[in-house]
This record gives sequence, C-alpha cells and structure tokens, in this order.
Amino acid sequence: MSLPLLAIVGWSGTGKTTLLQQVIPILLNKGIRAGLIKHTHHEMDVDTPGKDSYLLRKAGASQVIVANRERWALMCETPEKQSIDLPYLLSRMDHSVLEIVLVEGFKEESVPKIVLWRAGIKGGIEELLDEQVIAVASDQKLALNVPVLDINSPDNVADFIGDWLQKR
Repeated sequence: MSLPLLAIVGWSGTGKTTLLQQVIPILLNKGIRAGLIKHTHHEMDVDTPGKDSYLLRKAGASQVIVANRERWALMCETPEKQSIDLPYLLSRMDHSVLEIVLVEGFKEESVPKIVLWRAGIKGGIEELLDEQVIAVASDQKLALNVPVLDINSPDNVADFIGDWLQKR
C-alpha cells in the first residue's frame, strides 16, 4: 500500500499553514507521523546566500544535499520543469518513517482533499469542490455532501484525518 496523500486546499488567506501547524502535533500525539509537501507560488530558496552550499549550487550543481546530525536537506534545480510533479515529490520522501503525507496546496491534483473555506475570503467554495474532496473545514454552516468540520477546531480536523486513515 502506498503512503496516503491528503491535500489541504483553499484560497490564499484561508489559514492552511496555520491549521497544519496546529493539526500536525495533534496527529503526532496520536502516533501518526506526517510528512508535508507545500506548494508555493512565490520565489523560494531554502539555502543561505553566501554559504558554501549556496555558492556550490549557484556554481552549477544540479542537486545539493546539506547534512548534519539533526537534519538534511536536498535542493534540486529544476529550471526546465514546466510544472511540479506531486508523485515525483512524494517518491523523494522516506515512506518508512511516515503514516501520511499532507500536502498544502496543489488544489488541481487528483488526490483526496480537505477544502478550507472562510466567509469573506476571495473566491467561492464551489470552485474548490471536486470528486476528490473528502471534507470541508469552514467557519460557516454549510449544506454539502461531505462532512463539514470546524476550521477553528484543529482537534476536530485531526480526529477526522485519523479516522480517514484508519478506514483506508
């Protein structure tokens, strides 16, 4: 069985990162180790300008691993890629130490999703709903064909994710 993927999707400003920051430790307390793949539309660099790894990557190394006792990071240059390949990113993760990989963003991907939606945020909920949505977390009472969770209750969301994992 492959490692379960669950995307947390919603419009910008909905609180995806905030909710994940709260849900991940709750899952860990339940014995559920989660990995995370985050999509960003912004320019990003996890390396520190001026450091050796940064200088060597900028010199033309296509992949650089920086490692110490506490962690390691792999940086890959992908200027020729037209899009991000979620299955490929998932394959880079160590499946032996995870029960689930949570994905922030990637709302166009065909993976199970929890949609986050708040009143007053740009964009309608209808545009986020597809056949992959397993629940909606919201601050509103919604009449939908999937469970509606309280977006302000990370325990409620974590319980739902734990139950979903058990049923798989």
